[in-house]
Amino acid sequence: MSWVTNVMLSVDSMDNGVAAEFSEWLRTEAPLRDHDGRGCGFLALITDQDSQWGGWKFPECDVWAGTLNHADLGAVVARVRQLEWKQPLAVQFLIMDQEEGFFRLWMFRGGELRQFAPLQPDEDDPEWQ
Repeated sequence: MSWVTNVMLSVDSMDNGVAAEFSEWLRTEAPLRDHDGRGCGFLALITDQDSQWGGWKFPECDVWAGTLNHADLGAVVARVRQLEWKQPLAVQFLIMDQEEGFFRLWMFRGGELRQFAPLQPDEDDPEWQ
């Protein structure tokens, strides 16, 4: 049985090396949420010249994306917080866990990594039904 988390990480191009380091941590060292073991997936740069986005131009941003399996999301967010970003204000980390209907956005502001949107409503809200 799997537990899938979709993640996207948008960074300044100066931080692609840090994003690659984070991806390798996910692949080899990230703890799992519900059992022993290490490694829950990895990220791939999806905005390179070979990407297939709509429109006539290449994206002018650096976005990494991946699907994680059984990821300990507290540890994943903590790792994003701990990395030495050259441009932390440009970091946007989006997480959509299994059985969630939309991404949660995390950004650095005031020196802290915080969830910005959406805070409310969540999937238990009557409007979501």
